[in-house]
Amino acid sequence: MSTQLRLIVGLGNPGSEHAQTRHNAGFWFLDSLAERLSINFIPDKRFQSELCRYQNDAVDCWLCKPQTYMNDSGTAVQALTRYYKIPINQILIVHDEIDLNVGNLRFKIGGGHGGNNGLKDIIDKVGDPNFNRLRIGTGHPGAVDKVVSYVLNKPSNVDKYNILAGINNIMDGHENLFHNHIEELMNQNNKKNKTN
Repeated sequence: MSTQLRLIVGLGNPGSEHAQTRHNAGFWFLDSLAERLSINFIPDKRFQSELCRYQNDAVDCWLCKPQTYMNDSGTAVQALTRYYKIPINQILIVHDEIDLNVGNLRFKIGGGHGGNNGLKDIIDKVGDPNFNRLRIGTGHPGAVDKVVSYVLNKPSNVDKYNILAGINNIMDGHENLFHNHIEELMNQNNKKNKTN
């Protein structure tokens, strides 16, 4: 990736009843990142999101938690990218991933939605699947008919610990998210998780 990120979106569902569920792992990531950067999210009705902005001499990047529910995540992403004229390769979408082991985080660029309705809505509304993704492994329930209830429920204490530990591994190199080093961070993190 040759250009720095200008928008990082964590996927999840709003409301206290969803805050601790697996489907909100994208929100957990954004909250951890904002804490590292000492910035705070503020509700913005115009973009139907909670937003904060990280700026220094070299970086200008929005952090976004859509408040539209997962299935309508593309509304916020479309509005932000249009208003701020953010190209697709400067967007990172962070989301839960049942097809990765618990706490295993993987970067990828482009691809399908893999059954994630948040990703599907973003692809539909932005019109291009070639954004950067950070997939946060939450594990699989073992049967397709259990997936919906699984992602909408809380992980065990051990699983939550491992998910947050995986997020913290990325936080240790969080500046790479902004400074043209996504591929380097991708390679380091994926190598670290190769055996997971």
